[in-house]
Order: sequence, then structure tokens, then C-alpha cells
Amino acid sequence: MLAGVDLGKPVRALGTEPFWSVEITPDGLTYTRVDQPAQHAPNRGATVQGTVATYATSTDLNEALNVVLIATECSDGMSDRAYPLTAKVEIGDDTLTGCAASVAALATRDEAG
Repeated sequence: MLAGVDLGKPVRALGTEPFWSVEITPDGLTYTRVDQPAQHAPNRGATVQGTVATYATSTDLNEALNVVLIATECSDGMSDRAYPLTAKVEIGDDTLTGCAASVAALATRDEAG
């Protein structure tokens, strides 16, 4: 658990400019970005230290993929949603920042909103 989010269940990290997301499931991580092909990577589990969880893996396109989830509330800057986690994603030479929440919480919000 990190900021009330069960890391054993699907989690989605997402950001804007450019629009990107990382879907984290027990089976793997899927990185998508509007201007690039999706990349898949095995989920080797998170290393949790205090309020930070880190996933370190490599994609099927041989790019290093590191996803860092931090237990601090986050706003995506485009809506009034508040997310329980701040996300930082490093893939290849790119560093992206955004927010994260459980997939179940995002789906519930989408249905309500």
C-alpha cells in the first residue's frame, strides 16, 4: 500500500504534454504515448522505501523504464481531479511527470463524473 493505493492491483500513471500513461498490473507495465508505439515490460515488483515506490524494468524495445510513485497528492493540471500519487517516469532519454491512482478509483471517478 502506498497513500491508500494497493500496489498489488492495477495502477495507472498518466500525464499531459505529451499525453502518456503507464498501466501497472501484476503481469507487467505498458507505456503508451500519443506519438509513439506502445511498449511492454515485465513487472519485477516495486521497491518501496517510505513514501516512494519504484518499478525498474526494461521494455520490449530494449529501453530502460523506471516508474517512481510518490505518496503526495497530485493534480493533472487539466481537470479538478486530485490523485493520491505523484508519478515520475523515465523511459529511454525522456523523463515525464504526472499523477497516478488505482485503475479502480479512476474508473469509479469516470463513471461518476
